[in-house]
Amino acid sequence: MELISVEALEKVKETIESNIGERVKLKANRGRRRTYIDEGIIHDIYPSVFTVLVNIDEQSTRTLCYTYSDILTSNVELVVCKNNQRI
Repeated sequence: MELISVEALEKVKETIESNIGERVKLKANRGRRRTYIDEGIIHDIYPSVFTVLVNIDEQSTRTLCYTYSDILTSNVELVVCKNNQRI
């Protein structure tokens, strides 16, 4: 099993931080062949996690929370909509 390096985590965190407020396409693996696919906006970052706001309908939103290691392990895939850059 390969360990995740601190440098790789910092790079992911910096990339997400530079895209706060941007619309992203989100694909999250929820286990047992279940995936969650939606579009949202990167809302905020914290030392260990980041949040994405997803519209449920016109009047309500949902806040999803993921770790930076979720990106590195491919449990979560983010693609910035404006330039199709994969994070």
